[in-house]
Amino acid sequence: MPKKTVEDIDVKGKRVLLRVDFNVPITENSGVISDDSRIRASLPTIKYLVDHKAKVIICSHVGRPAGKVVENLRMAPTARRLSELMGLPVSMASDCIGQEVESKIGALKEGDVLILENLRFHPEEEANDADFAQKLARLADIYVDDAFSTAHRNHASIVGVAKYLPAVAGLLMEKELKVMGKLLHNPERPWACLIGGAKGSDKIGLLQNMLKKVDMLLVGGGMAATFLKAQGYEVGHSLVDDDQLDLARKLLQEAKDWKVPFLLPVDALVAQEIKAGASTRVVPTTSIPAGSHIVDIGPQSIELFCSKLGRCRTIIWNGPMGICEIPQFAQGTRSIARFLSTRNATTIIGGGSSAEVVQAMGLADKMTHVSTGGGASLKFLEGITLPGVEVLLDKK
Repeated sequence: MPKKTVEDIDVKGKRVLLRVDFNVPITENSGVISDDSRIRASLPTIKYLVDHKAKVIICSHVGRPAGKVVENLRMAPTARRLSELMGLPVSMASDCIGQEVESKIGALKEGDVLILENLRFHPEEEANDADFAQKLARLADIYVDDAFSTAHRNHASIVGVAKYLPAVAGLLMEKELKVMGKLLHNPERPWACLIGGAKGSDKIGLLQNMLKKVDMLLVGGGMAATFLKAQGYEVGHSLVDDDQLDLARKLLQEAKDWKVPFLLPVDALVAQEIKAGASTRVVPTTSIPAGSHIVDIGPQSIELFCSKLGRCRTIIWNGPMGICEIPQFAQGTRSIARFLSTRNATTIIGGGSSAEVVQAMGLADKMTHVSTGGGASLKFLEGITLPGVEVLLDKK
C-alpha cells in the first residue's frame, strides 16, 4: 500500500519532527564530516518543508553511544554542514527532549530549522520506550520519516512517535520505497541480483526471496566461501557460516530446480594474511590453498560476472566482491562498480559498503539509484515488512 508523503499534508506553520539518518563519519579531533552523502540525501525533504513554511525539527542518531553522552558523537557537525549546504542558519539543541528543547522550538519561526541532539544519548531511544516517544511527539504537530536506512529498527523515533502524531514519508523515503518496490513487483527483465559481503548469514533470507523473482543470481565476496564449502571445496581460512551450509546446498539445488542461473566465482585472489602488502596469487576456486584466505574475486570471475550482467536490463548489487577496504583486495569490487556505471540498464546499489565504494569512486550519478538503506534494503528485498514503514499513514 503506497504511503502518504509530506506532499499530501499541509505543513505551513506546523511543527514538523523530521527523522533523518545523519549517521555520518565524523573525524574525532577535528569534527570534520568526511562523507556528507546522507545529509545531501535528505536535502529535498528539508528544502520542501522550509519552502512550505514549516517549523523544521530534525532528529537523528550518530554512532553507537550506548545510551550515554559521547562528545565526539554530538550532532553539532551535522548542523554546521547542513547550514552550509542549505545556505541558511541551522540552530542546535542541547538535548532531544526536555524543557529547554521545548522552549527553543517555541521560538521557531516558519521556515526555521533546528537539529536535536543525538537521540541515542538516551537508552530509551533504542528500547522504543513509550514515555520517551511521547516526549518526542510533544515537540511537534506532524512526524515525517525520511530515514529509510533505519526503517528496519523498532526504535522510539522511528516507530514509537508515530503512535502519537500523524506520520508520513519524506521524499527520500518515498523514492526508496518506489525504487525497491518496483524491483520486487515490476522489474524490467532480464534482471539479476549480485550479492557480496563478508557473511552470508545476513543475506541468506534475501537470496531465498530473490531466487523466486530474479532471472539470475550471482554471489561473490566472502559469502561465496560458504557456497563453495557447501559444494565440498577447500576454502582455507576464509570466513564461513558453517551453520548455513545445509541451507546453502538447498539454495543451490533450488536454483537448479527452478532453472535460475546461480553463479559463483571461478577464480579468486588469495593471501596468507589479510593485511596491506600481503603476498597474493590468483587460483581457481576449486583449488584454494588450505592455509590461505579468499580476499577478492579473480580476473576470470570479473569477466564472467560482467559478461552475464551485461545481458540484463535490471541489476541490483549489494556487498563488495572482496575485502575492499584494503586497496590491494579491491579490484573485483571496483571493476564491478565501473562496469555497472556504463550500463544502459536499471542499476541499483543496495546501500552499505557497495554504496560507499560507488560514492568514493565518484560513480553514484552514473547509477539509476544508490540506496541509503544497507540493512533496511536487505530486509525490504527479503520481503519483510519494515516497522518504520508500516507505521506511516496509507494513501487510501
